[in-house]
Amino acid sequence: MDRQGLSRVARARAAASEQPHTIVIDGTAVPLTLRRSARRSFALQVDHRGARVAVPHGTPLGAVERFVRGHGRWLLDRLEARERAPRPAIFEPAEGARLPLFGGEVRLRVAACRATHWTAAADGGEALVLPAHVDRGRALERALKARALAWYRGRVEHYCGRLQLAPPPVRLTSARTRWGSCSRASGIRLHWRLVHLEPALIDYVVAHEVAHLLEMNHSPRFWAVVERLYPQWRGARAALRKAAAGLPLIGGAAATSFTPQED
Repeated sequence: MDRQGLSRVARARAAASEQPHTIVIDGTAVPLTLRRSARRSFALQVDHRGARVAVPHGTPLGAVERFVRGHGRWLLDRLEARERAPRPAIFEPAEGARLPLFGGEVRLRVAACRATHWTAAADGGEALVLPAHVDRGRALERALKARALAWYRGRVEHYCGRLQLAPPPVRLTSARTRWGSCSRASGIRLHWRLVHLEPALIDYVVAHEVAHLLEMNHSPRFWAVVERLYPQWRGARAALRKAAAGLPLIGGAAATSFTPQED
């Protein structure tokens, strides 16, 4: 391999880096995160972290700024829309609080007990009892994750059965921008916060990831598999985009924003 080829390999292997940067667009100072990596193209996005631009290693700052200014009106509009969007309230796990769960509700109780446990509520529904002496946010999250994992595994098994596939390992994810992911090597990962949604919407995400076991892409062949598994996927896909904004943020260390997309 010649020297130029070796240089390309070295750049490809270089670790990604991020740094803050500010650019003025139409008189407005816009702070953004500049990410350099082994990618080949430029990308600009606005998410829960703010504005981000991703460029290949070695891209001059002037070229980065020309790219951002070339999409300046779009960027300002997205940032303005982000500021106008309602911010979900932090959910505090207090006595009597109610939390959405699989299309229904669970009522929280706080008691002098040793461990978190599920029980029947006085109204015939379900209650989750949290020990008074622990970090209730963390205890609530652990209980919801355990319930979510058991549910997800059953639904993955169901949809794999329809394709006559052996169910892969199923794990939880806390990713900030993905409902789920699928890998033939490691299996399927599903976001634990799906537990707050109706079962029909959870099933769409499960069917989507199971379809990837046959098609590791988003080609027409992939969507044909999704159609076989979940014919109402178009409506569910639109509903998921709206549902994300209403997901509760549990108080304490677990309260982080979530801007989900499909894998």
